[in-house]
Amino acid sequence: MKTLATAFAGMMGACILASTPALAASSYDPFGTGGDDYYPETEYSQPSYDPYGYQGTVGQGAQAAPQAQVSPIPREIVTFRGAYKPGTIVVSTPERRLYFVLPNGEAIRYGVGVGRPGFTWSGTKTVTAKREWPSWTPPAAMIARRPDLPRYMAGGVENPLGARAMYIGNTEYRIHGSNEPDTIGQAVSSGCIRMTNDDVTDLYERVKVGAKVVVLN
Repeated sequence: MKTLATAFAGMMGACILASTPALAASSYDPFGTGGDDYYPETEYSQPSYDPYGYQGTVGQGAQAAPQAQVSPIPREIVTFRGAYKPGTIVVSTPERRLYFVLPNGEAIRYGVGVGRPGFTWSGTKTVTAKREWPSWTPPAAMIARRPDLPRYMAGGVENPLGARAMYIGNTEYRIHGSNEPDTIGQAVSSGCIRMTNDDVTDLYERVKVGAKVVVLN
């Protein structure tokens, strides 16, 4: 069922929990007209825009399918008025939502976890790599804060990066799954965009390397 896009949550600070806005019966654009062209002028197409079930390809072995998780914020197709090309990812940090832009003024909206106080960021990057069941090597700054963390963790259901990861620019940030689905909709990460395994797998199958990622703070 299609719904209209919500009005953008008030800018009350990057890390204040924003309640889910009421549905608005208008075409209010929460993202302004700051989008610009990244993709060449080629037709954008995908076989399906069903946001409600994972239909992507499977990987190898016992972990081919994502760990079953229920998102506290179900994904849905919404009306989208931002000036971004289809295939763009737009993250609204205050709203704690990620939008994957579709053709015809629509987007798939996902609930996400975002950076906790002091770890939020904004900017425009691109997806530089994609990984299924990624391994995790905590950066030195994180080890300094949390010396109890492992220095390396192989991919799997216990890995905090979850089932899929999309790497953002030349940063250490990722859009990734999670082994803590109850944290979706909260400001808890070190700057990464966190999703349930089911949602990140759905997004992963739609996103191409080179896709634009716009993070609004």
